[in-house]
Amino acid sequence: MNEPRTIPSRPRDRLFAVVTLVLAVLMLPVALACRPGRALELACRWALRMRFPAEDLTGLTDGALAAFTAARTEAFWRHGQLIGLTSGYRDPAVQQRMFDEEVRRSGSPALARMLVLPPAESSHVKGLALDVRPHEGARWLEEHGARHDLYRVYDNEWWHFEYRPDREGVPPRRLPHPGVFPGYRTDEPFDVWGDRAVAISATVSSPRRLAPAS
Repeated sequence: MNEPRTIPSRPRDRLFAVVTLVLAVLMLPVALACRPGRALELACRWALRMRFPAEDLTGLTDGALAAFTAARTEAFWRHGQLIGLTSGYRDPAVQQRMFDEEVRRSGSPALARMLVLPPAESSHVKGLALDVRPHEGARWLEEHGARHDLYRVYDNEWWHFEYRPDREGVPPRRLPHPGVFPGYRTDEPFDVWGDRAVAISATVSSPRRLAPAS
């Protein structure tokens, strides 16, 4: 992954992963009795619900929910990776409040768009975006998510993935941040961690402001 920094795995996260896996194994017999054909998925869901009790999957589209369920079931049983949801569907009013707060914090709409989009442009409002944790789970999803039509789409948000079945397994070009304009060139470096919403180009002496993302 193209990461400006690496977030190390915490011992607590590894312990939680082991405990969650043990719980899922213990619950497998009950899951088999309830749904023989989908016992692994059901036991995984029960165990992850205990590990991430605050997550809310409501509001996701049927396709996004099915893809996320399949992806994290595979991650759980095949590689021992836990993937939790920190934010999925958002009500437009909530998204607008988040955007307004970021405008106040950063000082301008252009800077705010580097982290939060207004409701009309947000995939969270459409039920297609998933912010996940922990970092190891996000790494797994970036590597394997394409077969479930889930893709990381921004350089500055390792946690943000979107359900895009139209990509048919081909990852979209990753953008520096949510507010970059559609015509961004991959050969033009971008300051994704700086405090200016401007492109950094050796051939352009004056910075240009970014247009909203589509």
